[in-house]
Amino acid sequence: MTTPVRKVRVVVKPGSKVDAVEEAEDGLVVCTKARAVDGKANEAVIKLLAKHFDVPKTTIRIKTGIVSRTKIVEIC
Repeated sequence: MTTPVRKVRVVVKPGSKVDAVEEAEDGLVVCTKARAVDGKANEAVIKLLAKHFDVPKTTIRIKTGIVSRTKIVEIC
């Protein structure tokens, strides 16, 4: 049996003072200290979401918005 895929809309705020995941009306807001340079912010988003949902980092994938602040993330 396969596990269901959950899609979440995420708004990223790179260069924040703290690392945090906050609930929003239509998804999540992820604040990260990492800058949006060389994919560092995306790596930090995956790490923070894995911790938030208590799943391995390998189960989280950025489906759309790899170079955008607004992303659709799949959690398997």
